[in-house]
Amino acid sequence: MDSLVTGNLRIDTRVGRPSGPIELLWMGKSNDRNPALALAPFFSQVLASACASKLPVELHFEKLEHFNSSTITSIIKLVEDARRSGVKLVVLYDKDIRWQRMSLEPLRVFANDLFELRPV
Repeated sequence: MDSLVTGNLRIDTRVGRPSGPIELLWMGKSNDRNPALALAPFFSQVLASACASKLPVELHFEKLEHFNSSTITSIIKLVEDARRSGVKLVVLYDKDIRWQRMSLEPLRVFANDLFELRPV
């Protein structure tokens, strides 16, 4: 699976051991006015791969410098699409970085057996 580079944002994909998760490693800044143009097709590809291989997906935000409110909308759509597809989704963020905590903690309302929010 390819990485995504759009503007100042880079998302590297990593698939570890055979039964391990598909990891999406977010770096840089997501400050595009309409990030869904790049993120939606990328997320669709990731979810299709996760469904086919029956693997969970982990979003790693620990090294991300910033994302805007348009980006969180795309992430919420991913959470909803993953749930509909039956794909387990885990969001990991740095609890010591205030903006990450403030931006991602509200996603806890989606918590269920297919979605986990994990501060690290």
